[in-house]
Amino acid sequence: MVDSTLTLLARAQAGDAEALNALIARFLPRLQRWATGRLPGWARDLADTHDLVQETVVQAFKKIEKFEVRGEGALQAYLRQVLLNRIRQEIRRAGRRPETGSLDSQMSDAGPSPLEAAVGREALERYEAALARLRPQDREAIVGHVELGLTNEELAGALDKPSANAARMAVERALYRLAKEMNTPSQPVRE
Repeated sequence: MVDSTLTLLARAQAGDAEALNALIARFLPRLQRWATGRLPGWARDLADTHDLVQETVVQAFKKIEKFEVRGEGALQAYLRQVLLNRIRQEIRRAGRRPETGSLDSQMSDAGPSPLEAAVGREALERYEAALARLRPQDREAIVGHVELGLTNEELAGALDKPSANAARMAVERALYRLAKEMNTPSQPVRE
C-alpha cells in the first residue's frame, strides 16, 4: 500500500526518517522534470539543474516540521515555489558574475533574439499571473499536469479525484480557465 503524501508528511514532521526519505523520493523526480530548462545554461556553473533541485529539496525538507499542511497538493506547491525562488536566485547571481571569455565578432548566435526572448518572458509572466488568479485546485491540476508531467493516475491521487478520467477532466477544465485568464487583460493592482 502506498502512503498518501499527507500521511508521509505527518510522519516526517514527527521525526520519521523513513517517511522523509519516501517524500524526497516521491517529489525529487517530479521537481527535476519541472526544473529542466528553467535554469538557462549561462546561469549554471559547476552544478547542473538536477544538482540544484536536489540541494534545494534537501534544504526545504530540513525545515519540514514547520510546514503548515493545507491539503494534498500544498507540499508540492511549496516545494515548487522554493525551487522557483532558488532558480531565480541562481539567475540573479549569474547575472552579477563577470563574463570570462572573449567575443568573436564572426560567430553567429543560434539563440533567440532579444525580441524573441522578451516575448517568451512576457508569455511566461502572463502564464504565471493567470495561474495565480485561478482557484487553488485548478492551479494544482495545471502544475501537476503541465509542469510536473504527472500521469492522470498520479493526478487522481494528488487531486483527490475518484479516477484517472476524473483527474483528466479536472485538468481540461482548469486549462480552459487558464486560457481564458491569459486572454483577459490584467487589471492594475490597487494599493
